[in-house]
Amino acid sequence: MMLGILLQVQTAANDLGTVAQDAVNQPTEISMSVLELAMKGGWIMAVLAVFSVIAVYIFIERYLVITRASGNDKNFMNNIREYIHQGKLDAAVALCRNNNTPIARMIEKGLSRIGKPLNDINAAIENIGKLEVSKLEKGVAGLATIAGAAPMLGFLGTVIGMIRAFYNMSMAGNNIDIALLSSGIYQAMITTVGGLIVGILAFIFYNVLVTRIEKVVYLLEARATEFMDVLHEPAR
Repeated sequence: MMLGILLQVQTAANDLGTVAQDAVNQPTEISMSVLELAMKGGWIMAVLAVFSVIAVYIFIERYLVITRASGNDKNFMNNIREYIHQGKLDAAVALCRNNNTPIARMIEKGLSRIGKPLNDINAAIENIGKLEVSKLEKGVAGLATIAGAAPMLGFLGTVIGMIRAFYNMSMAGNNIDIALLSSGIYQAMITTVGGLIVGILAFIFYNVLVTRIEKVVYLLEARATEFMDVLHEPAR
């Protein structure tokens, strides 16, 4: 009986040794940072990085400009109306110059044309409004370009990476090694992901800015109509 117990202990020890050896021989998990993965994408990832920086810069800069332009002082038009009815055009012009907004510049142009036919005043206001909107849209087209070009650039990297992988296979002959294919496959997959991420972000930025510009356009149209209505009002 003692012999049987010793055999069982020996067997258990051997099993534990086998498990420990398997744990030692098991390959450890390899982790890579985002930067290391991006480096495997080659020069295309560098271009995409530049695109992303440009997109973020345009978005932040335009967002701040449009936010300032969309400022709407509820008393502004009331004061303009009072000054016009009282004949204080100089005070109305001074008020417009103190408000550095597209609406104020548009109304200032209308004030400078008072005395001329109403159609001429309306045309002058519309021209200034279009000019102000074009200033707000500066750089927005670049976001649209990046939103469309980034995914295509990523797909270009995919094609280049697959060509590289197949080229390595053809040059290896019968000695095909997975290491020969990994660099090309990495480039193919990483550039696709990078292009899609940059394109999606640029697309979102573009739509946010366009929506805010449309709100400014609505305000300009509303204030232009209100200004023309003031001119049509009889003097008090």
